[in-house]
Amino acid sequence: MGLEDDPFDWRATKNGQVLVSRGNRVVTTIRGKAAAALLGRLERADDETAQQLLARVTGNYKRGNERG
Repeated sequence: MGLEDDPFDWRATKNGQVLVSRGNRVVTTIRGKAAAALLGRLERADDETAQQLLARVTGNYKRGNERG
């Protein structure tokens, strides 16, 4: 099951936080300067790039050292 089958979703709150969810559950909350930077990148990103950004902030991405 990959990002195409089970994509991340996100929303910005009034107080500047970014809530990242997957499967209708919030998996992480980004705050402060990191949230502002992420919002800027998400607003410019296409869908695939946005999914990669969200995967990275949650720590849920391949690091290149896994097999198969």
